[in-house]
Amino acid sequence: MLQGSLTGTGDVLIIEDEADIRELIQFNLEREGFKTRTAKNGDEGLKSALANPPGMILMDIMMPVCDGITTLKKMRESSSPLKNTPVIMLSAKGEESDIVVGLELGADDYISKPFSPREVVARIRAVARRVSAESRSGATVTDVATAAPGATNRLKVGPVEMDLEKHEAWALGKSLVLTLAEFNLLRTLISKPGRVFTRDQILEKIAGTDTFVIDRNVDVHVRAVRKKLEDEAEFIQTVRGVGYKCRDV
Repeated sequence: MLQGSLTGTGDVLIIEDEADIRELIQFNLEREGFKTRTAKNGDEGLKSALANPPGMILMDIMMPVCDGITTLKKMRESSSPLKNTPVIMLSAKGEESDIVVGLELGADDYISKPFSPREVVARIRAVARRVSAESRSGATVTDVATAAPGATNRLKVGPVEMDLEKHEAWALGKSLVLTLAEFNLLRTLISKPGRVFTRDQILEKIAGTDTFVIDRNVDVHVRAVRKKLEDEAEFIQTVRGVGYKCRDV
């Protein structure tokens, strides 16, 4: 039973227009102990999620009425209660460019069709573990000298400040709306200012060793975080041939 590791109501919302796929996923998830509910398109799914926020969303990209990309954009708006809800995208498209687009929009993971039910369950468990680990991480971070005294759940380096317990981040006092992967990436970099992290090290931090990832994903997430940092984009620096680091201030 994994419900306790998920946010919101602890259930999985499956948004998929193909009835046979929707029912297959629902059957296998419920057999593994998950609570589920379904929607036939993005518009229906968004209404369901806003009315009763789920613990995780599994959503197809190509759907009628409102496609997955449009729906995800609405979910990731700064005012949306779903902005931090884990989302795994499903699509028949398997090209790297499509994976990159999904990640840039704020998806936490991406599964290409055809897929096995076991793969879907494994991906959900992996993302749920990351969410659970993130919620517990605040009390364990002690290696940043600029963290406020007596508040080890907060990190502050240069213009960036993060509250690990509340899963919030700011740049020069302005709130940042980050996906789970983006939050973990930024936390990793500022945990040791000036240290260079390789792509493999970053991938392990933001995706876990049991989740399918591609090297290109790191660059996508870095680009997304830099865009959200706006004038402070250069706070994250590229070390050619190695990886990334945050500015040592």
